[in-house]
Amino acid sequence: MDKRTLIIGAGGVGNVVAHKVAQNAEIFGEIMLASRNENKCRAIVAEVKNSTGVAIKTAKVDADNVQETVALMRDFKPSILINVALPYQDLPLMDACLHAGVHYIDTANYEPPNHAHFEYSWQWAYRERFEKAGLTALLGSGFDPGVTNVFCAYAQKHLFDEIETIDILDANAGDHGYPFATNFNPEINIREITQNGRFWENGVWKETGPLEIRREYNYPVIGEKSSYLLYHEELESLCQNIKGLKRIRFFMTFSDKYLTHLNVLKNVGMTRIDPIEFQGQKIVPIQFLKAILPDPATLGARTKGKTCIGCEIAGTKAGAKRRIFIYNICDHQACYREVKSQAISYTTGVPAMIGGAMLMTGKWLKPGVWNMEQNDPDPFMEMLNKCGLPWQVLELPA
Repeated sequence: MDKRTLIIGAGGVGNVVAHKVAQNAEIFGEIMLASRNENKCRAIVAEVKNSTGVAIKTAKVDADNVQETVALMRDFKPSILINVALPYQDLPLMDACLHAGVHYIDTANYEPPNHAHFEYSWQWAYRERFEKAGLTALLGSGFDPGVTNVFCAYAQKHLFDEIETIDILDANAGDHGYPFATNFNPEINIREITQNGRFWENGVWKETGPLEIRREYNYPVIGEKSSYLLYHEELESLCQNIKGLKRIRFFMTFSDKYLTHLNVLKNVGMTRIDPIEFQGQKIVPIQFLKAILPDPATLGARTKGKTCIGCEIAGTKAGAKRRIFIYNICDHQACYREVKSQAISYTTGVPAMIGGAMLMTGKWLKPGVWNMEQNDPDPFMEMLNKCGLPWQVLELPA
């Protein structure tokens, strides 16, 4: 059977996925990039052709419209869909895959447009349908979620007999020079940060105020950073799939300047997600804010510095206490030189491609809906090292 890969979404992450899939065209076969704005697709594929020599087809599609997406799939006949559109579009795209008989991959869990609520229940509800259709849906194949889940699975398989605690740590020490901008979709980014924090401990969820809990953490290469507790979707699946776990938390770094801007915007109502009346029409303040903030896809050329994302994991091995930090360092300017992207899009787009490769090569192909840590971590970890996201394990005092 001819191999074909459909990518939907032409933002910063879509750009990276297109480049990385083209770099591995022997795995992915014929490639198509589609979005609501086909001109964006054409601009990306021109860059890809220039850098890799691989030609990618383009198409216009409304990812919210199941029938339109199914028609595109039946025409192009892809083996897999890599969904790097918006999280609001996960469910219609999963529906389209079921109708068209296509395997599915995304990088973030579904959330309803009118309610900032992050959980996997909507997508886990598709398990039986994907099983019956003989199709695989791979959820959260970005970095966090995604690589962080695979790090935990690798640690469970190779580094520990029992894992007791996990802290997922996401630090961006990059500087784009703007007073305020977000490194990925502003609407999704701000919705995520302004919600209450949550973490899982001893079998129950505990809630905190937004960014209420802060810790100072000394990251490899980039040094000490203020890190704030957030709720992040991978906690929901990892607390079920890592055996013996007693606590799991997620922390992300923010500068004081970023938080000051965010608080002002929140206080004046610009982060609201409910529609308001303005000059005879309804607008959503956060969507208006997104329109006036710098497009994350344009930040690559001006962003300097590095990211450090990893998992601090504690437990026991051979009867002794053990604590490690398994992580990746990614350089913004190196990413831009390779694929015209900053590191935030790069660290999401590369794992999306690798998740696709796991399905295209059959290594993770099994009917149903799966989170990343439910698969063998070894082939994924091997591809991270080969495809631009090398990882390291740092032994810490137990």
